[in-house]
Amino acid sequence: MGTEKNNGDLCGASGVSHYFVREGNIRLNVLDDVNISIKPREVIALLGPSGCGKSTILRILAGLIKPSEGSVHYHGKPLDGLNPGVSIVFQSFALYPWMTVSENVEMVLKAYGVPEEEAGERTEDVLRKVGLAGFDGSYPRELSGGMKQRVGIARAMAVHPEILFMDEPFSQVDALTAESLRAEMLDIWASSDKNPSSILLVSHDIKEVVYMADRIVVLSSNPGRIRTILENPLPRPRDYRSNGFLRLMDTLHDLITGHEMPDVVQHEPGTTPPLIEPLPDALPGEIVGLLEYLDARGGKADVFQIASDTHREFGEIIKVVKAAEMLDFVDTPKRQVLLEPIGTRLVKGLTEERTEIWREQTLKLALFPRIIELIEKQPGGELDKETLMDIIIFSMPFEDFEKTFKQIVRWGMYGNLLNYDDGTEKISLSADYPAKRQPE
Repeated sequence: MGTEKNNGDLCGASGVSHYFVREGNIRLNVLDDVNISIKPREVIALLGPSGCGKSTILRILAGLIKPSEGSVHYHGKPLDGLNPGVSIVFQSFALYPWMTVSENVEMVLKAYGVPEEEAGERTEDVLRKVGLAGFDGSYPRELSGGMKQRVGIARAMAVHPEILFMDEPFSQVDALTAESLRAEMLDIWASSDKNPSSILLVSHDIKEVVYMADRIVVLSSNPGRIRTILENPLPRPRDYRSNGFLRLMDTLHDLITGHEMPDVVQHEPGTTPPLIEPLPDALPGEIVGLLEYLDARGGKADVFQIASDTHREFGEIIKVVKAAEMLDFVDTPKRQVLLEPIGTRLVKGLTEERTEIWREQTLKLALFPRIIELIEKQPGGELDKETLMDIIIFSMPFEDFEKTFKQIVRWGMYGNLLNYDDGTEKISLSADYPAKRQPE
Protein backbone atom coordinates (compact mmCIF):
# COMPACT_ATOMS: atom_id res chain seq x y z
CA MET A 1 0.00 0.00 0.00
CA GLY A 2 1.18 3.51 -0.66
CA THR A 3 2.60 5.75 2.04
CA GLU A 4 -0.04 7.97 3.65
CA LYS A 5 0.68 11.69 3.92
CA ASN A 6 0.54 13.64 7.17
CA ASN A 7 -2.37 15.92 6.19
CA GLY A 8 -3.35 16.98 9.70
CA ASP A 9 -2.67 13.50 11.08
CA LEU A 10 -2.02 13.22 14.79
CA CYS A 11 0.30 10.27 14.43
CA GLY A 12 1.31 7.71 11.84
CA ALA A 13 3.82 5.23 10.46
CA SER A 14 5.42 5.15 7.01
CA GLY A 15 7.01 2.07 5.47
CA VAL A 16 7.37 0.38 8.85
CA SER A 17 8.76 -3.14 8.92
CA HIS A 18 9.88 -4.95 12.03
CA TYR A 19 11.73 -8.13 12.79
CA PHE A 20 13.31 -9.89 15.74
CA VAL A 21 16.71 -11.52 15.50
CA ARG A 22 16.72 -14.99 16.99
CA GLU A 23 19.56 -17.28 18.03
CA GLY A 24 21.87 -18.02 15.11
CA ASN A 25 21.22 -14.55 13.64
CA ILE A 26 17.92 -15.78 12.20
CA ARG A 27 15.47 -13.01 11.37
CA LEU A 28 11.80 -13.45 12.30
CA ASN A 29 9.70 -10.99 10.30
CA VAL A 30 6.76 -9.55 12.24
CA LEU A 31 5.64 -6.55 10.14
CA ASP A 32 6.14 -5.68 6.49
CA ASP A 33 5.71 -2.20 4.95
CA VAL A 34 2.99 -0.89 7.25
CA ASN A 35 1.61 2.58 6.42
CA ILE A 36 -1.02 3.95 8.76
CA SER A 37 -2.26 7.28 10.12
CA ILE A 38 -4.42 8.38 13.03
CA LYS A 39 -6.60 11.38 12.25
CA PRO A 40 -8.18 13.85 14.69
CA ARG A 41 -11.56 12.91 16.21
CA GLU A 42 -11.71 9.32 15.03
CA VAL A 43 -11.72 5.79 16.40
CA ILE A 44 -9.47 3.59 14.29
CA ALA A 45 -9.23 -0.16 14.85
CA LEU A 46 -6.56 -2.74 14.03
CA LEU A 47 -8.27 -6.05 13.26
CA GLY A 48 -6.64 -9.37 12.47
CA PRO A 49 -5.82 -12.86 13.71
CA SER A 50 -3.36 -13.67 16.49
CA GLY A 51 0.23 -13.09 15.47
CA CYS A 52 -0.48 -10.50 12.78
CA GLY A 53 1.38 -7.75 14.63
CA LYS A 54 -1.52 -5.64 15.92
CA SER A 55 0.04 -5.02 19.33
CA THR A 56 3.48 -4.49 17.77
CA ILE A 57 2.06 -1.69 15.59
CA LEU A 58 0.49 -0.12 18.69
CA ARG A 59 3.78 -0.25 20.58
CA ILE A 60 5.71 1.19 17.64
CA LEU A 61 3.27 4.12 17.34
CA ALA A 62 3.54 4.65 21.11
CA GLY A 63 7.33 4.79 20.87
CA LEU A 64 7.78 1.71 23.07
CA ILE A 65 9.49 -0.14 20.19
CA LYS A 66 11.68 1.35 17.49
CA PRO A 67 10.84 -0.17 14.09
CA SER A 68 13.53 -2.08 12.23
CA GLU A 69 12.71 -0.09 9.08
CA GLY A 70 10.54 2.93 8.30
CA SER A 71 9.55 5.94 10.37
CA VAL A 72 6.94 7.09 12.89
CA HIS A 73 5.69 10.66 13.09
CA TYR A 74 3.74 12.69 15.62
CA HIS A 75 2.12 15.86 14.26
CA GLY A 76 4.28 15.53 11.15
CA LYS A 77 7.59 15.38 13.03
CA PRO A 78 9.74 12.25 13.42
CA LEU A 79 9.10 10.50 16.70
CA ASP A 80 12.17 9.96 18.86
CA GLY A 81 11.44 8.05 22.04
CA LEU A 82 8.04 7.80 23.72
CA ASN A 83 5.05 9.39 22.02
CA PRO A 84 4.10 12.35 24.28
CA GLY A 85 0.47 12.39 23.15
CA VAL A 86 -0.35 8.76 23.91
CA SER A 87 -1.67 6.83 26.89
CA ILE A 88 -2.36 3.09 26.84
CA VAL A 89 -5.05 0.81 28.27
CA PHE A 90 -3.65 -2.72 28.24
CA GLN A 91 -5.45 -6.06 28.13
CA SER A 92 -4.47 -6.89 31.72
CA PHE A 93 -5.65 -4.60 34.49
CA ALA A 94 -2.15 -4.22 36.00
CA LEU A 95 -3.35 -2.47 39.16
CA TYR A 96 -1.23 -2.16 42.28
CA PRO A 97 -3.07 -4.39 44.79
CA TRP A 98 -1.84 -2.47 47.85
CA MET A 99 -3.20 0.85 46.52
CA THR A 100 -6.78 2.08 46.53
CA VAL A 101 -8.59 2.99 43.31
CA SER A 102 -7.76 6.69 43.68
CA GLU A 103 -4.14 5.96 44.59
CA ASN A 104 -3.74 3.79 41.46
CA VAL A 105 -4.82 6.78 39.36
CA GLU A 106 -2.98 9.48 41.32
CA MET A 107 0.37 7.69 41.19
CA VAL A 108 0.42 8.11 37.39
CA LEU A 109 -0.30 11.83 37.67
CA LYS A 110 2.44 12.24 40.27
CA ALA A 111 4.87 10.53 37.89
CA TYR A 112 3.90 13.20 35.33
CA GLY A 113 4.70 15.91 37.89
CA VAL A 114 1.10 17.03 38.40
CA PRO A 115 0.71 18.97 41.70
CA GLU A 116 -0.99 17.03 44.46
CA GLU A 117 -4.14 19.17 44.65
CA GLU A 118 -4.66 19.07 40.86
CA ALA A 119 -3.96 15.31 40.83
CA GLY A 120 -6.73 14.81 43.39
CA GLU A 121 -9.19 16.90 41.35
CA ARG A 122 -8.33 15.09 38.12
CA THR A 123 -8.67 11.70 39.79
CA GLU A 124 -12.08 12.54 41.20
CA ASP A 125 -13.25 13.83 37.81
CA VAL A 126 -12.02 10.85 35.78
CA LEU A 127 -13.39 8.29 38.26
CA ARG A 128 -16.79 9.96 37.97
CA LYS A 129 -16.58 9.77 34.16
CA VAL A 130 -15.88 6.03 34.15
CA GLY A 131 -18.62 5.27 36.68
CA LEU A 132 -16.44 4.72 39.75
CA ALA A 133 -17.61 7.64 41.91
CA GLY A 134 -17.76 6.37 45.48
CA PHE A 135 -15.23 3.60 44.89
CA ASP A 136 -12.13 5.77 45.30
CA GLY A 137 -11.22 4.10 48.61
CA SER A 138 -11.74 0.52 47.40
CA TYR A 139 -8.88 -1.91 46.75
CA PRO A 140 -8.55 -3.97 43.53
CA ARG A 141 -9.43 -7.20 45.37
CA GLU A 142 -12.84 -5.70 46.14
CA LEU A 143 -13.64 -4.91 42.51
CA SER A 144 -15.14 -6.96 39.68
CA GLY A 145 -13.24 -7.45 36.43
CA GLY A 146 -15.24 -4.70 34.72
CA MET A 147 -14.56 -2.26 37.56
CA LYS A 148 -10.84 -3.04 37.49
CA GLN A 149 -10.75 -2.25 33.77
CA ARG A 150 -12.59 1.01 34.48
CA VAL A 151 -9.73 1.91 36.83
CA GLY A 152 -7.27 1.11 34.00
CA ILE A 153 -9.22 3.38 31.65
CA ALA A 154 -9.40 6.14 34.27
CA ARG A 155 -5.66 5.92 34.88
CA ALA A 156 -4.93 6.26 31.15
CA MET A 157 -7.37 9.15 30.69
CA ALA A 158 -6.25 11.08 33.75
CA VAL A 159 -3.15 12.38 31.93
CA HIS A 160 -5.39 13.87 29.18
CA PRO A 161 -3.81 11.98 26.27
CA GLU A 162 -4.40 13.27 22.76
CA ILE A 163 -4.66 9.65 21.56
CA LEU A 164 -5.89 6.79 23.73
CA PHE A 165 -4.40 3.44 22.73
CA MET A 166 -6.51 0.43 23.77
CA ASP A 167 -4.90 -3.01 23.40
CA GLU A 168 -7.76 -5.57 23.51
CA PRO A 169 -9.14 -3.74 26.56
CA PHE A 170 -12.38 -5.70 26.94
CA SER A 171 -11.13 -9.25 26.36
CA GLN A 172 -10.71 -10.03 30.07
CA VAL A 173 -14.31 -9.26 31.05
CA ASP A 174 -17.59 -11.06 30.34
CA ALA A 175 -19.63 -10.27 27.21
CA LEU A 176 -22.27 -8.07 28.90
CA THR A 177 -19.66 -6.04 30.78
CA ALA A 178 -17.63 -5.61 27.57
CA GLU A 179 -20.73 -4.35 25.75
CA SER A 180 -21.39 -1.83 28.51
CA LEU A 181 -17.76 -0.64 28.61
CA ARG A 182 -17.67 -0.11 24.82
CA ALA A 183 -20.75 2.10 24.96
CA GLU A 184 -19.47 4.06 27.97
CA MET A 185 -16.06 4.56 26.36
CA LEU A 186 -17.64 5.98 23.20
CA ASP A 187 -19.90 8.25 25.28
CA ILE A 188 -16.87 9.68 27.09
CA TRP A 189 -14.99 10.17 23.82
CA ALA A 190 -17.91 11.74 21.94
CA SER A 191 -19.27 13.97 24.71
CA SER A 192 -16.28 16.29 24.93
CA ASP A 193 -14.17 18.39 22.58
CA LYS A 194 -11.23 17.78 24.93
CA ASN A 195 -8.75 14.89 24.87
CA PRO A 196 -8.67 12.12 23.96
CA SER A 197 -9.13 13.39 20.42
CA SER A 198 -8.80 9.92 18.94
CA ILE A 199 -8.73 6.26 19.95
CA LEU A 200 -6.61 3.45 18.47
CA LEU A 201 -8.24 0.11 19.26
CA VAL A 202 -6.52 -3.25 18.87
CA SER A 203 -9.04 -6.08 18.67
CA HIS A 204 -9.75 -9.53 17.28
CA ASP A 205 -13.50 -9.08 17.83
CA ILE A 206 -15.27 -8.15 14.58
CA LYS A 207 -18.46 -7.06 16.34
CA GLU A 208 -16.44 -4.80 18.61
CA VAL A 209 -14.64 -2.95 15.83
CA VAL A 210 -17.82 -2.50 13.78
CA TYR A 211 -19.49 -1.01 16.85
CA MET A 212 -16.64 1.31 17.82
CA ALA A 213 -14.49 2.21 14.83
CA ASP A 214 -14.74 4.86 12.11
CA ARG A 215 -11.97 3.16 10.14
CA ILE A 216 -11.03 -0.52 10.30
CA VAL A 217 -7.50 -1.62 9.36
CA VAL A 218 -7.59 -5.30 8.37
CA LEU A 219 -4.26 -7.10 8.84
CA SER A 220 -2.94 -10.41 7.57
CA SER A 221 -0.20 -12.45 9.23
CA ASN A 222 3.22 -14.01 8.60
CA PRO A 223 4.43 -11.28 8.40
CA GLY A 224 1.86 -8.66 9.43
CA ARG A 225 0.67 -6.58 6.49
CA ILE A 226 -2.23 -4.20 5.94
CA ARG A 227 -4.67 -5.91 3.58
CA THR A 228 -7.19 -3.09 3.39
CA ILE A 229 -8.62 -0.14 5.32
CA LEU A 230 -12.42 0.05 5.46
CA GLU A 231 -14.44 3.16 6.25
CA ASN A 232 -17.33 2.49 8.62
CA PRO A 233 -20.29 4.58 7.36
CA LEU A 234 -22.75 3.49 10.08
CA PRO A 235 -24.19 6.39 12.11
CA ARG A 236 -23.82 6.49 15.88
CA PRO A 237 -25.21 5.15 18.12
CA ARG A 238 -24.93 1.81 16.37
CA ASP A 239 -27.34 -1.07 16.68
CA TYR A 240 -25.80 -4.55 16.76
CA ARG A 241 -28.96 -5.94 15.11
CA SER A 242 -29.29 -3.46 12.23
CA ASN A 243 -28.95 -4.69 8.64
CA GLY A 244 -26.03 -2.34 7.95
CA PHE A 245 -24.17 -3.56 11.03
CA LEU A 246 -24.66 -7.22 10.07
CA ARG A 247 -23.64 -6.56 6.45
CA LEU A 248 -20.38 -4.90 7.51
CA MET A 249 -19.66 -7.81 9.87
CA ASP A 250 -20.21 -10.23 6.97
CA THR A 251 -17.85 -8.21 4.77
CA LEU A 252 -15.12 -8.41 7.40
CA HIS A 253 -15.78 -12.12 7.98
CA ASP A 254 -15.35 -12.79 4.26
CA LEU A 255 -12.21 -10.62 4.02
CA ILE A 256 -10.49 -12.46 6.84
CA THR A 257 -11.51 -16.00 5.93
CA GLY A 258 -10.77 -15.37 2.25
CA HIS A 259 -7.15 -14.70 3.16
CA GLU A 260 -6.60 -16.94 6.16
CA MET A 261 -8.53 -19.92 4.71
CA PRO A 262 -8.33 -19.50 0.91
CA ASP A 263 -10.11 -22.02 -1.32
CA VAL A 264 -7.00 -21.95 -3.53
CA VAL A 265 -3.65 -21.41 -1.79
CA GLN A 266 -1.97 -18.27 -3.11
CA HIS A 267 1.78 -17.63 -3.37
CA GLU A 268 3.72 -14.43 -3.77
CA PRO A 269 4.26 -13.43 -7.43
CA GLY A 270 7.51 -14.83 -8.82
CA THR A 271 7.80 -17.47 -6.10
CA THR A 272 7.16 -21.21 -6.07
CA PRO A 273 5.22 -23.07 -3.41
CA PRO A 274 7.41 -24.23 -0.50
CA LEU A 275 8.53 -27.86 -0.61
CA ILE A 276 7.81 -28.10 3.12
CA GLU A 277 4.71 -26.37 4.41
CA PRO A 278 4.92 -24.90 7.94
CA LEU A 279 2.77 -26.53 10.61
CA PRO A 280 0.03 -24.28 12.02
CA ASP A 281 0.32 -23.55 15.74
CA ALA A 282 -2.37 -26.01 16.84
CA LEU A 283 -2.20 -28.86 19.33
CA PRO A 284 -3.37 -32.35 18.29
CA GLY A 285 -6.01 -32.25 21.04
CA GLU A 286 -7.38 -28.98 19.64
CA ILE A 287 -7.61 -30.49 16.14
CA VAL A 288 -9.42 -33.59 17.40
CA GLY A 289 -11.68 -31.36 19.50
CA LEU A 290 -12.63 -29.42 16.35
CA LEU A 291 -13.51 -32.67 14.55
CA GLU A 292 -15.68 -33.77 17.47
CA TYR A 293 -17.39 -30.37 17.50
CA LEU A 294 -18.20 -30.70 13.78
CA ASP A 295 -19.38 -34.30 14.13
CA ALA A 296 -21.82 -33.26 16.85
CA ARG A 297 -23.29 -30.61 14.52
CA GLY A 298 -23.90 -32.65 11.41
CA GLY A 299 -20.38 -32.29 10.01
CA LYS A 300 -20.32 -28.57 9.21
CA ALA A 301 -20.18 -25.16 10.89
CA ASP A 302 -19.32 -21.51 10.22
CA VAL A 303 -15.79 -20.76 11.44
CA PHE A 304 -16.91 -17.66 13.35
CA GLN A 305 -19.71 -19.61 15.00
CA ILE A 306 -17.08 -22.14 16.12
CA ALA A 307 -15.07 -19.31 17.69
CA SER A 308 -18.17 -17.96 19.42
CA ASP A 309 -19.31 -21.36 20.72
CA THR A 310 -15.86 -22.30 22.04
CA HIS A 311 -15.09 -18.83 23.45
CA ARG A 312 -11.85 -18.72 21.49
CA GLU A 313 -10.34 -15.84 19.52
CA PHE A 314 -11.10 -16.40 15.83
CA GLY A 315 -7.40 -16.24 14.90
CA GLU A 316 -6.73 -19.21 17.18
CA ILE A 317 -9.64 -21.15 15.69
CA ILE A 318 -8.42 -20.42 12.16
CA LYS A 319 -5.04 -21.96 13.06
CA VAL A 320 -6.76 -25.12 14.29
CA VAL A 321 -8.93 -25.26 11.16
CA LYS A 322 -5.90 -24.78 8.89
CA ALA A 323 -4.10 -27.60 10.70
CA ALA A 324 -7.10 -29.91 10.31
CA GLU A 325 -7.34 -29.00 6.63
CA MET A 326 -3.62 -29.66 6.11
CA LEU A 327 -4.22 -33.17 7.45
CA ASP A 328 -7.27 -33.59 5.13
CA PHE A 329 -9.64 -33.92 8.08
CA VAL A 330 -11.76 -30.93 6.94
CA ASP A 331 -12.46 -28.80 3.89
CA THR A 332 -13.09 -25.04 4.05
CA PRO A 333 -15.27 -23.61 1.30
CA LYS A 334 -15.61 -19.90 2.14
CA ARG A 335 -16.48 -19.55 5.86
CA GLN A 336 -17.75 -23.11 6.22
CA VAL A 337 -15.74 -25.90 7.85
CA LEU A 338 -16.82 -29.31 6.55
CA LEU A 339 -15.84 -32.61 8.14
CA GLU A 340 -14.24 -34.95 5.59
CA PRO A 341 -14.72 -38.77 5.67
CA ILE A 342 -11.22 -39.34 7.08
CA GLY A 343 -12.03 -36.86 9.86
CA THR A 344 -15.25 -38.73 10.62
CA ARG A 345 -13.30 -42.00 10.77
CA LEU A 346 -10.92 -40.49 13.32
CA VAL A 347 -13.77 -39.18 15.51
CA LYS A 348 -15.61 -42.51 15.45
CA GLY A 349 -12.49 -44.63 15.95
CA LEU A 350 -11.15 -46.10 19.16
CA THR A 351 -7.82 -44.88 20.56
CA GLU A 352 -5.64 -47.24 18.51
CA GLU A 353 -7.45 -46.44 15.26
CA ARG A 354 -7.29 -42.69 15.95
CA THR A 355 -3.54 -42.95 16.46
CA GLU A 356 -3.11 -44.90 13.22
CA ILE A 357 -5.20 -42.42 11.20
CA TRP A 358 -3.27 -39.46 12.64
CA ARG A 359 0.04 -41.15 11.80
CA GLU A 360 -1.07 -41.89 8.23
CA GLN A 361 -2.15 -38.30 7.65
CA THR A 362 1.00 -36.73 9.09
CA LEU A 363 3.11 -38.99 6.86
CA LYS A 364 1.40 -37.40 3.84
CA LEU A 365 3.08 -34.10 4.74
CA ALA A 366 6.51 -33.61 3.20
CA LEU A 367 8.10 -32.70 6.52
CA PHE A 368 7.62 -35.96 8.45
CA PRO A 369 8.94 -38.45 5.85
CA ARG A 370 12.05 -36.27 5.55
CA ILE A 371 12.58 -36.34 9.32
CA ILE A 372 12.08 -40.12 9.41
CA GLU A 373 14.60 -40.61 6.61
CA LEU A 374 17.18 -38.57 8.54
CA ILE A 375 16.55 -40.50 11.78
CA GLU A 376 16.99 -43.82 10.01
CA LYS A 377 20.35 -42.66 8.64
CA GLN A 378 21.69 -41.68 12.07
CA PRO A 379 23.96 -44.05 14.01
CA GLY A 380 21.82 -45.43 16.78
CA GLY A 381 18.66 -44.12 15.10
CA GLU A 382 18.64 -40.80 17.01
CA LEU A 383 18.56 -37.29 15.56
CA ASP A 384 19.92 -34.32 17.51
CA LYS A 385 17.52 -31.44 18.19
CA GLU A 386 20.16 -29.06 16.81
CA THR A 387 20.24 -30.90 13.48
CA LEU A 388 16.47 -30.77 13.14
CA MET A 389 16.47 -27.08 14.07
CA ASP A 390 18.96 -26.43 11.25
CA ILE A 391 16.61 -28.19 8.81
CA ILE A 392 13.66 -26.11 10.01
CA ILE A 393 15.64 -22.87 9.63
CA PHE A 394 16.80 -23.81 6.15
CA SER A 395 13.40 -25.07 4.95
CA MET A 396 11.21 -22.46 6.66
CA PRO A 397 13.41 -19.39 7.24
CA PHE A 398 10.54 -17.05 8.12
CA GLU A 399 8.94 -19.30 10.73
CA ASP A 400 9.50 -19.35 14.48
CA PHE A 401 11.81 -22.38 14.53
CA GLU A 402 11.44 -23.09 18.26
CA LYS A 403 7.66 -23.19 17.95
CA THR A 404 7.89 -25.31 14.78
CA PHE A 405 10.17 -27.80 16.54
CA LYS A 406 7.66 -28.19 19.38
CA GLN A 407 4.86 -28.72 16.85
CA ILE A 408 6.82 -31.46 15.07
CA VAL A 409 7.40 -33.26 18.35
CA ARG A 410 3.77 -32.93 19.48
CA TRP A 411 2.29 -34.08 16.19
CA GLY A 412 4.83 -36.88 15.86
CA MET A 413 4.32 -38.18 19.40
CA TYR A 414 0.52 -37.99 19.13
CA GLY A 415 0.64 -40.45 16.22
CA ASN A 416 3.20 -42.73 17.92
CA LEU A 417 5.55 -41.75 15.14
CA LEU A 418 8.33 -40.01 17.08
CA ASN A 419 9.86 -40.06 20.53
CA TYR A 420 11.71 -37.12 22.08
CA ASP A 421 14.04 -37.24 25.10
CA ASP A 422 14.18 -33.86 26.87
CA GLY A 423 17.34 -34.87 28.71
CA THR A 424 19.45 -35.86 25.70
CA GLU A 425 17.53 -33.62 23.25
CA LYS A 426 17.38 -36.48 20.76
CA ILE A 427 14.52 -37.57 18.51
CA SER A 428 13.95 -41.21 17.58
CA LEU A 429 11.28 -43.29 15.91
CA SER A 430 8.53 -44.72 18.09
CA ALA A 431 8.65 -48.45 18.68
CA ASP A 432 5.16 -48.58 17.11
CA TYR A 433 6.45 -47.18 13.82
CA PRO A 434 7.31 -49.96 11.31
CA ALA A 435 11.05 -50.34 10.84
CA LYS A 436 12.48 -49.39 7.50
CA ARG A 437 12.28 -52.33 5.13
CA GLN A 438 15.63 -53.61 4.04
CA PRO A 439 16.11 -54.50 0.35
CA GLU A 440 15.94 -58.22 -0.29
